[in-house]
Amino acid sequence: MKTTKELNDRILKITMVIRKEYPELSKYLLEMPETIPYIETPEMNKKVLKEYLNSLKEILDKYAPNHSIDI
Repeated sequence: MKTTKELNDRILKITMVIRKEYPELSKYLLEMPETIPYIETPEMNKKVLKEYLNSLKEILDKYAPNHSIDI
């Protein structure tokens, strides 16, 4: 399993790819359910980070299926 730092690094990398290569998708980054906690003081653990990373990857997979993104 990846460490929290590795997950954060991958999230940062894919977010930067979205903002640089597909800026039109940036609006969806703030609308993702994973970024809106359901509780007052959410815990950012590996599971939450992994779900968020997977959501970012899904955005790219659906939007740019013909593009090769190395993440």
